[in-house]
Amino acid sequence: MSAPSIPMKPLSNSDVLDTRFRSALERMAEAGRLKTYDAPADTHLEIAAIMKKLDGGPSIMFTAPKGYDTPVLGNFLSAQANCEAAFGVDFRGIRTFVARALAAPLPPQVVKKASAQEVVLKKGFDLRKLLPALHHTRDDAGRFATAGIVITKDPDTGVYNASYHRLQILGPNSTGLKLDLGRHLRLAWERAKAKGVDLPMVVAIGTDIALHYTAATMGSQMPAEADELAAAGGLAGRPMPVVKAVTQDLLVPADTEFVLEGTLSATETVNEGPFGEFIGFMAPAAPGPVFNVTAVTHRKDPIYLAINGYGRETIMLRKYVLEASLLKAVQPAVPIVVDAEITAGGLHRFHAIVQVQKTLPAHEGLQRNAILASFGALKDLDLIIVVDDDIDIRDPADVEYALATRMEASRDLIVIPEARGHEYVRAGNNGIRAKLGIDATVPIEERERFRRMRFEDTAVRLEDLGGDVGSIVARLRG
Repeated sequence: MSAPSIPMKPLSNSDVLDTRFRSALERMAEAGRLKTYDAPADTHLEIAAIMKKLDGGPSIMFTAPKGYDTPVLGNFLSAQANCEAAFGVDFRGIRTFVARALAAPLPPQVVKKASAQEVVLKKGFDLRKLLPALHHTRDDAGRFATAGIVITKDPDTGVYNASYHRLQILGPNSTGLKLDLGRHLRLAWERAKAKGVDLPMVVAIGTDIALHYTAATMGSQMPAEADELAAAGGLAGRPMPVVKAVTQDLLVPADTEFVLEGTLSATETVNEGPFGEFIGFMAPAAPGPVFNVTAVTHRKDPIYLAINGYGRETIMLRKYVLEASLLKAVQPAVPIVVDAEITAGGLHRFHAIVQVQKTLPAHEGLQRNAILASFGALKDLDLIIVVDDDIDIRDPADVEYALATRMEASRDLIVIPEARGHEYVRAGNNGIRAKLGIDATVPIEERERFRRMRFEDTAVRLEDLGGDVGSIVARLRG
């Protein structure tokens, strides 16, 4: 197995994490995972292009965006090393705390003062001048705020929902909003619309990283009756501090760089998009409701957070959430499952490697149950490869070794035709697509015959790898 990239102390359910946004940035800076880009950079196409070119590396603080005094933070949680540095634990620790968020939510704690409201603007503001929102690609419809976490309260149940939604900047106090089918925000908006009222809404940009993760949780692991603000408290191990919004009857995370307050119109729509999506294609323009902004609050020295639509951060935000959700759903049903990796090549959404440990003859066949259980747990998964516990599921070469030496196509491919997946996958038909399971495990009675060579576990001193290169060259030349 691959070793954790940072030291890990034993974790317990009583651990409390400091998940404040700027605390995370400090840890990242100390770990070398936050760099500055000090040359002037344009919010029109240039910053997004630099972010894409450096995607997967350290986070970048653009200190001199042209026309703005507010720095732009990009590639924040776009790589495993960034995420681990931000939380101060390794990826297994992050998954542990995500699981705690789902199992043991803690309601938020209301405070009277918050850094999110150091500056309050109720009139005379212009989003176009205030936010250094990026124009990402030439094919986009304009400037989009992409890292905003939308917070609403269901008008029927009163349950808080937090989720990522992009905002197309339209004017000084209005944006368009893409409202996908099946999302909890859409359900709340439709319920408000049925009552003939607009939906109160706030948008947090650059906030508590626990909320960054719970807002990325979806599906059966975060049903409509679950409160994402409380889940964020569960993840951190302490109630998340919140403050009352200044113009809407909603709670706002106290530790937030920018907050947009307003209402999502029940009647006013705009043609939102096109915009580049995480899957690499342009999402076409489509009608969406207008978000009318009634106030902007922010820190005295705010940092603006930006996420590239087609960038690693978009998919990394859901990686550990989805892995924790997968294991939570599958392990009780199939106890031989020991780990899972939702892979980068599958956009941390569509492909998974599931690791099993077969120790008894009665375990044979359960690896295939694990394939079916995984498809049932996460709708968007289209490919599951199940491997034995001697395969490093985070090493693509080792997984491919299992495919090359342990999978026999005539018996080990499991195809489930016409299943429901993600509608953005153009190879399918509006979300209908065959799902493929691959059994790359060794039958338990054959484990000894398939056992790989073993070398001694010998300590290697890196200082002994030096040497006089000149003498080596001289020897080679005779």
